[in-house]
Amino acid sequence: MARIPPIDESKSLPAAREELERQRQAHGRVTNMKRTLAHSPAALHALMQWYPLHDQVQQFLGERLATIFAHAVSTQSNCLICSTFFRRLLIESGQDPDRPMLDPHAAAVVAYGRAIARDSNHMPSDVFDAVSALLSADQVVALTAFAAMMIATNLFNNALEVDLDEYLYAYRDS
Repeated sequence: MARIPPIDESKSLPAAREELERQRQAHGRVTNMKRTLAHSPAALHALMQWYPLHDQVQQFLGERLATIFAHAVSTQSNCLICSTFFRRLLIESGQDPDRPMLDPHAAAVVAYGRAIARDSNHMPSDVFDAVSALLSADQVVALTAFAAMMIATNLFNNALEVDLDEYLYAYRDS
């Protein structure tokens, strides 16, 4: 059970209601995480900056690898909500989230995401060197910021024990 229940949108501040409506228009639904974040319009706005970073990373990684990267970070962070969300995207696109087919480029990117989530204070040089050999400095910065934003959403969901959205139940890792 969530430590802080999702807000009743009718009782949220106007700035939060506006952002929730933007999310609904853009993504078709407002999740438990977003309605919980809406208790603080600034927090909601801050974590919704995930989307521009995702769009930027997707431009150079592609949709599939950006999703696998986010899934790897979320799985490494033990975030039920985010890992299940990305499992759903992978399954619905015909991918096996437990055994993704990765070429050396994709494997290096995924290893980097896992290493950041595991312990960003001790990034193995070989992991960083592998990803930086494949991507420009601008891309490594964007990818690292995207991982940080992913970890922020993971931390938020884990710390507040945000409830898994019902539409994700069927995609839980067994």
